[in-house]
Amino acid sequence: MSSFDRPIDGKAFVRHLKQDEKLIDRALVERHGRSSRTLVKEGPLRLTLVELGPGGELAPHRAPGPATMHVLEGTVVFTALGQEYPVAAGEILVMEGGVEHSGRSASGGVFLLTVVDAR
Repeated sequence: MSSFDRPIDGKAFVRHLKQDEKLIDRALVERHGRSSRTLVKEGPLRLTLVELGPGGELAPHRAPGPATMHVLEGTVVFTALGQEYPVAAGEILVMEGGVEHSGRSASGGVFLLTVVDAR
């Protein structure tokens, strides 16, 4: 995730994820198999839209706090704790903070990553 802030715009607001998907850098998806766009970064809350192209992968990493991966399009296979979790559009993977995980998508996928950085 980026180091800059993307504060919450007011006390309540709606994000239009289909519109936000247009902010993903398609050239990066084609070149590197993935791209992301931070939607909200304020205090402990992080919302990031991630696209994996066909064959795209996320290297193993850890989130500092609890995380959810809500798949919006396609299927993403997450690996954590020695187990594979195929997550299809409309499904959510929930993990404790500090769990090492990775992801990949054979045909491509988009998911909304939510992390609460409890440090």
